[in-house]
Amino acid sequence: MPHARAHSTTGNVASALAANRLGVSAVAYFAIAMGAPLTILVGAVSTAYATTRQLGIPLGFVLMGAVLGLFCVGYVAMASRVPNAGAFNAYVSKGLGRPLGVAVGWISVIAYSALQIGFYGALGDAARPVFSAWFGLDLAWWVYSLAGWAVVACLGLQYIDLNGKVLALLMFAECLVIVVYSAANLANPAQGTAIADSLAVSSLLTPGAGTLFAIAILGFVGFETTAVFCEETRSARRTVPTATFLSLGVLTVLYALGSWSMSVATGPEQIADAARGQGTNLMFGLAAANLGGWWADAGRLMYVTGVLAALIAFHNTAARYAFSLGRERLLPAVLGRTSQRTSSPRNGSLAQSAVSGAVIIGYAVVGGDPVRDLFFIWSTAGSLGVLLLIATTAVAVVVFFARIPARKRTWPGVLVPALACAGCLLALAFVLSTLDTLLEVGADSPLRWGIPGAYLAVAVLGVVWGLVLRRARPDIYATIGLGTKSAARTGLRQFGHADETRPRRRTFSG
Repeated sequence: MPHARAHSTTGNVASALAANRLGVSAVAYFAIAMGAPLTILVGAVSTAYATTRQLGIPLGFVLMGAVLGLFCVGYVAMASRVPNAGAFNAYVSKGLGRPLGVAVGWISVIAYSALQIGFYGALGDAARPVFSAWFGLDLAWWVYSLAGWAVVACLGLQYIDLNGKVLALLMFAECLVIVVYSAANLANPAQGTAIADSLAVSSLLTPGAGTLFAIAILGFVGFETTAVFCEETRSARRTVPTATFLSLGVLTVLYALGSWSMSVATGPEQIADAARGQGTNLMFGLAAANLGGWWADAGRLMYVTGVLAALIAFHNTAARYAFSLGRERLLPAVLGRTSQRTSSPRNGSLAQSAVSGAVIIGYAVVGGDPVRDLFFIWSTAGSLGVLLLIATTAVAVVVFFARIPARKRTWPGVLVPALACAGCLLALAFVLSTLDTLLEVGADSPLRWGIPGAYLAVAVLGVVWGLVLRRARPDIYATIGLGTKSAARTGLRQFGHADETRPRRRTFSG
């Protein structure tokens, strides 16, 4: 039965998410929102032009989109075989073993939570000048961050399709602004004609290519979250693959088009100097020159709402990972409960809101900078964590399909996942080698190795805990990566029934 739910024995909660709530477009909106396309173009792309002086940024996005497209082939094939809101945790458990699946699950919660926390700094910084110019409000950044926090916290407790409808409105407006800005840039080239120098392969064969690819790959963080909502879709086998490729395609087009159009509007030789001079105002400055001040102001507002959309998507994703791990008893079981009214991961959502709210208040008290101390550090750390998850999952996909006998193996086989795995590992190497530049810290900063070291420590602890569970709690260990099936087994144990999914031991009388 599609609407069947596994109820817990206590409280007005259940242990399964709502089914049949999301279609292809809604799931794609979540993934595109997490990509935060306008934020990437305004912040990351302009910074990349200024620091690397690379013209090949548009082509870098295209190449990274192609690599991730190869990754998606095996990823969505796994999603159809292993439907679980804790996507990375489930896939790695199947491919590389349950102990590593525990580690990946813990890193998933940390990485998406860090992304969410970092974007609250971006929200406060982006909203402050807009509200000052439009309404004359001169408030501290954290006031706007807490206002956005309240909106996200409330939506996190509502029906998932309501969140999807909010994202649909916000993402349509954000994408429209990017398309209009890009069209205006291409219609007003600095040298009288649109130049494709930045799309030439030779533009990548210059110093700084590593930083270029690192920025490009981090811009796509979020496309992989389509599988997180598989339990809430109308048809996971159709919805997840379609939404994944759709969101990846949209992000690739927006990034490549937006970054290329900026170089055309300023001129390829002047784009680096323009980015240095105008910084994150480059895109809006070009819009004001080509379209007028109203369009520039509208774009700044869409920048704010785009960050809010990303926060909504990050929150829902992190809450579902916490729910999935709580359901499998890899985190406190209280997190594996959903609201009886909305079937949202209520306790996971409340936990996310509590942590992010405490961090915002903490930075406000100590006087931290919302961009340098909150956005850059936390969002880069979270993006690195997600890239670690993607690379590990790419390896797991290869191993999973390689274990299938050749005579029974169907698409995607092993070759395509293997190519994707190589590309993802290379992208991870680019990010690790340029992490100080991405964090905007010195090469000797403790953050340079401290953040990767923290993830390594979490991974080791996760593997150790998985091995402990295998020996001391085989009942819990057996449910790792099972998703809704883990809730069913837990329910059987709670009500004193035998686990019908395990073979019964035959006994003999003397």
